[in-house]
Amino acid sequence: MSTLLDQEKVVVLKQKAAETRKLILETVHHAGAGHIGGPMSAVETLVSLFFEEMNINPEDPRSENRDRFVLSKGHSAIALYTVMAQRGYFPLEELNTFDAIGSRLQGHPDMKILPGVDMSTGSLGQGISAAVGIALGGKLCNKDFRTYCMIGDGESQEGQVWEAADIAARYNLDNLVVIMDYNKLQQYGWAGVETERDIPVYAPEKRWEAFGWNVISINGHDFQEITKAFDQAKAFKGKPTIIIANTIKGKGVSFMENSYSWHARIPTDEELKAAIKEIGMGV
Repeated sequence: MSTLLDQEKVVVLKQKAAETRKLILETVHHAGAGHIGGPMSAVETLVSLFFEEMNINPEDPRSENRDRFVLSKGHSAIALYTVMAQRGYFPLEELNTFDAIGSRLQGHPDMKILPGVDMSTGSLGQGISAAVGIALGGKLCNKDFRTYCMIGDGESQEGQVWEAADIAARYNLDNLVVIMDYNKLQQYGWAGVETERDIPVYAPEKRWEAFGWNVISINGHDFQEITKAFDQAKAFKGKPTIIIANTIKGKGVSFMENSYSWHARIPTDEELKAAIKEIGMGV
């Protein structure tokens, strides 16, 4: 597989990313609930996964041979839902039910009610353990599918993440790719810090290398770099791969970028209008 996208494909993916950000903002605004900062930083990776990288079929979401995806940072579910809707898993109009009672689109992904979700996630740090189990199961059953998992840098403070990392390396799970959405900003900081937020995890590359992983560091908003990283991960044998995707929290809207206050804040009508205009999807 080529590691270079043609420019027409890059343009299409960038348009998908812009539409995804618009849908995230509109959906959270409509629901009056949800997260913005983390979902916005994860957009390019999710678009690349669902439209380019993964072997999936929305018309057969339970196919035994499909690639699997686990959103360990489950509070960013709205980013996953908006991409899944565009990919054809459910109608775009269903996004209007986000976080409502009885909706399939809850604040965290629920595999029991939404086809296409491979793992219910919410408690931070637990999703990667499920992904390791899925990848190990694939290995033991001699299946060709690959498992992808997105984690947050904030949740990487959880010990369970590193237990999972140790086990994945022990079993040489080269069919597992973890993407860290390294936006370097979390909602809450260390005790005593009120106006600033310290980087959740320093030097993640060295940490994951120490646990025996193949480590790739990229610009997480560059489709060419994302595609190349996925290709490199597939070609690497004998170790699981983690892609450290350097991203910007709130990416795409200047007054939301790098601001922890937009972790889960709901935009006003005027803020929504200004944000959509800046993204380039204004009407």
